[in-house]
Amino acid sequence: MTDATLSAGQRAAGKIKIGMTRRRRRQFVLQGIGLAAIGFAFLMLFILIASLVSSGYKAFTQTHVTLEVFVDPEEISVERLPRGGFNDVFEAALLEIFPDVSGRAELRTMTTILSNGAQFQLRDMVVADPSIIGETVQITVPTSDPFDQLKKGLVDRDTPEAQRRVSDQQIEWFDTLIERGMVSEPLNWGLITNADSRFPELAGLKGALIGSFWALLVCFVISFPLAIGAAIYLEEFAPKNRVSDLIEVNINNLAAVPSVVFGLLALAVFLNWFGLPRSAPLVGGMTLALMTMPTMIIATRAALKAVPPSIREAALGVGASKHQVIFQHVLPLAMPGILTGTIIGLAQALGETAPLLLIGMNAFITSAPATPLDSATALPTQIFIWADSPERGFVSRTSAAILVLLMFLIVMNAIAIFLRNRFERQW
Repeated sequence: MTDATLSAGQRAAGKIKIGMTRRRRRQFVLQGIGLAAIGFAFLMLFILIASLVSSGYKAFTQTHVTLEVFVDPEEISVERLPRGGFNDVFEAALLEIFPDVSGRAELRTMTTILSNGAQFQLRDMVVADPSIIGETVQITVPTSDPFDQLKKGLVDRDTPEAQRRVSDQQIEWFDTLIERGMVSEPLNWGLITNADSRFPELAGLKGALIGSFWALLVCFVISFPLAIGAAIYLEEFAPKNRVSDLIEVNINNLAAVPSVVFGLLALAVFLNWFGLPRSAPLVGGMTLALMTMPTMIIATRAALKAVPPSIREAALGVGASKHQVIFQHVLPLAMPGILTGTIIGLAQALGETAPLLLIGMNAFITSAPATPLDSATALPTQIFIWADSPERGFVSRTSAAILVLLMFLIVMNAIAIFLRNRFERQW
């Protein structure tokens, strides 16, 4: 072998080595970029969750005051129920604790420690058991929002009095109640069991939760059978021609249409043309069904395509009809993928806000809907309402409501993953 041949081989080996080095370097850079992107995404997610938890965890507890209240027959009588001087009863109970308070204005200032809902809580107790009239009962009622924030450390006591929502005298009264062990901070079950209110300490998500339930139920009842039927026809029965291609293109385009467009469509058709009730979960569910149906159709068609052709051929080979092949063999095997796509579509519908705002599901509703035709809000629109409120007490409740919504979305996606892993077939 000549020196020229050796040098040519060495040059070729050197070029290969240089090329491999560059390839490894590029691969390392690509892996680094991917890891950096994943790390950045997790960092942003952590910041989001941390900010929501830090500002929203305080809403999961509520400051209460326990009082010994004499249900004065002169103020509350069976004949006048459910009317009565329930506020006067609480004033008398506070005067027992602070006998030095004098004057109507000072007394009214002192009673602002208690929430406006305290009188209604006592009213409900008396209506449920009128025998307590004339007796002294112990009742635990929520404080008003300024004192709830004071107890949670959200009100700076060192701030000048003119810039605080509570005066020095009110703080002194409240501290006295704390020293006597009359103030507690239990879990705020009212966040789930109460409907909306203009008072932050009384506001809850009950109406929004039930409204979201009715809207998702209507959405599922409409979109699930229609989406499966459309997907089965397009995938199994429809002839492959320009018409079916046009339909498929339009379905794919509808899946990418902004949700606000569906809200405008619902406003024009369901409310203006059909005259359906505004702010009703029925209309909200129909709107969400229009929005999620393209996604469900695409997911169902993908699940049907995933079933091997050999299943169809084997069923046809033993004499099964086309309908029997689809409904007895193909559809059961594709059902895990169909259910996964359906749940993901419903999870997407649960988090939609824009179409519900356009049909009026952001109204101030103080009672939970009993039927899909009653006015209601939904979780996303309730978050929008609270976020737009000037009351400082709604800040923590907005974050808490977002956490509740995220919890439902995580649960629905977890169910989708479970169904996929539980029933998925490997071919």
